[in-house]
Amino acid sequence: MNQPLVSICIPTYNGEKFIEQALQSAINQTYKNIEMIISDDNSVDNTLAIVKETLINSSIPFYIFNHEPKGIGANWNNCIEKANGVYIKFLFQDDLLQFDCIEKMIELALSDNNIGLIYCKRTILYDRNNADHTKWIRYCGTLHTKWHKIKVQQGVLEGKKYLSDLYLMNGPLNKIGEPTAVLIRKDCFDRVGYFDESLKQTLDIEYWYRLMKYYKVGFIDEELVSFRLHDEQATFVNQHNKVDEKYLLNKKKYNSIFWHLHLKNKWKLFKSHSRIGDVVRYIKRIAHTY
Repeated sequence: MNQPLVSICIPTYNGEKFIEQALQSAINQTYKNIEMIISDDNSVDNTLAIVKETLINSSIPFYIFNHEPKGIGANWNNCIEKANGVYIKFLFQDDLLQFDCIEKMIELALSDNNIGLIYCKRTILYDRNNADHTKWIRYCGTLHTKWHKIKVQQGVLEGKKYLSDLYLMNGPLNKIGEPTAVLIRKDCFDRVGYFDESLKQTLDIEYWYRLMKYYKVGFIDEELVSFRLHDEQATFVNQHNKVDEKYLLNKKKYNSIFWHLHLKNKWKLFKSHSRIGDVVRYIKRIAHTY
């Protein structure tokens, strides 16, 4: 099998608690043609010391970049810009890769030149005594079964099939998963652009949608990554912004993928984000005053 270079991209910020476990899961990969890109947002704890101590005796090339904090999207994008690989494999500082994660993702990625993104199921690491965590698990623990007409199975689908599904805009909005669960061909960023740094909570969702317009998407029906829930992570810290971001996310859908959506979803976005929709809402407000 051809073995293209894979860049394991690890954006960090004050991640000393779990970063060593994350790094060890990368070191233990059966797929060996990898490099590690660490982009750090000025951590004030021992994150970078642990990174250096863990990787210095590894045979894996690694590169550490200090990054001026400008939000999580900027740090993700800095990782991508610094990467040398043909493929990008995100690994967040709290998460883990199964030992054969990259090997299996690359095998599927190489089966079709038009695949831009590979994703997999994930194991969730969480506090079973935390009510917020258990609620999140019920809602977001399993994602690939949340579509209407699409029966997601091991293999490859046109990205536009996802976009045209009636349940695209139903919750959970992210039916692909967090970046740790995804492998992306790097040249996709040249065509599609980078993560939208104006978003804080839905930037991964918005990017998956944008990529689907151009590429096929592969799914692996195995839990190849572990995603960790804890109260300090962005998933919970930014939760209060999610409602406000939903409007902005829908506006971006209207501008970028409108013509690929199911008719009912087109109508929803047209009413809420087109200029004609603005006029209709204005007329209704005027009529309501009389």
